[in-house]
Amino acid sequence: MQAWQVHENGEPSEVMRLQDVERPAPGDGQVLLKVRAANINFPDALMCRGQYQVTPPLPFTPGVEICGETEDGRRVIANPALPYGGFAEYAVADAAALLPAPDALDDAEASALHIGYQTGWFGLHRRAHLEAGETLLVHAAAGGVGSAAVQLGKAAGATVIGVVGGADKAAVARELGCDVVVDRRSEDVVAAVKEATGGRGADVVYDPVGGQAYAQSTKVVAFEGRIVVVGFASGTIPSPGLNHALVKNYSILGLHWGLYNTKNPKLVQHCHEQLTALAARGAIKPLVSERVTFDEAAAAVQRVADGVTTGRVVVVPAQQNGAAA
Repeated sequence: MQAWQVHENGEPSEVMRLQDVERPAPGDGQVLLKVRAANINFPDALMCRGQYQVTPPLPFTPGVEICGETEDGRRVIANPALPYGGFAEYAVADAAALLPAPDALDDAEASALHIGYQTGWFGLHRRAHLEAGETLLVHAAAGGVGSAAVQLGKAAGATVIGVVGGADKAAVARELGCDVVVDRRSEDVVAAVKEATGGRGADVVYDPVGGQAYAQSTKVVAFEGRIVVVGFASGTIPSPGLNHALVKNYSILGLHWGLYNTKNPKLVQHCHEQLTALAARGAIKPLVSERVTFDEAAAAVQRVADGVTTGRVVVVPAQQNGAAA
């Protein structure tokens, strides 16, 4: 079969190589999956660079989120078990962690439902306890993680403010349903959010960016507000002043979604049921901005790494077009 492999760490476009390799053999408790679609996540780029908290042995195939097909024909969502990731014609995954792909979503959309939407659901509902009528501020609202949070916030009955970088991303955020869109490149984020909220600020802030975005969050979070920290796409991990949280009465909440897979996997299943129901009634639908061919995967991962994409970029393996495995 064909698979993209990383033999040394570096930029995705430089270290991802398309190769002919043996089809992976599933271990105990694992299943072999034919990859129907593989969603690109920022951690894929970080793993190529050797900067992610999970460091698979070299060589490895990146791709942490797929829609796949079991040998008995079931369409499922899975997180492949590295080093046999999803940017390949076949991958392996833990059998106990497979989730049924929602009928309301096509393969590319289903491949983008899991990590971003689970992160959003746990961040907004389990950690921040977002309530209808509250104001939610989402940084990087047009990106893969942010777009999921926007849709989940609207589904929960919140007023959503989206912060983006650039006019094109602002247009995407509006299409997603943001009630207010702030372009950080041309507007003062703090002033714009305060104006939009009558000076009160946002009840919940969803931050996958870190750096300057986090600093802005502390200035616009409301009394008894909650800042949910889900990542550091900016590359800068902030060092918050806890005296500031004390003086303003706000909470700083960390979210590492992957921990739920080991600490409380039943909650992951419950979340998937909630997401499937939301997809069935059209309340959420992954924003797939690009469906790229298998041979374009490395360049597509690089674009995600560079932060120039909107929504989700999904790789469709060559076998989908009838190529032999």
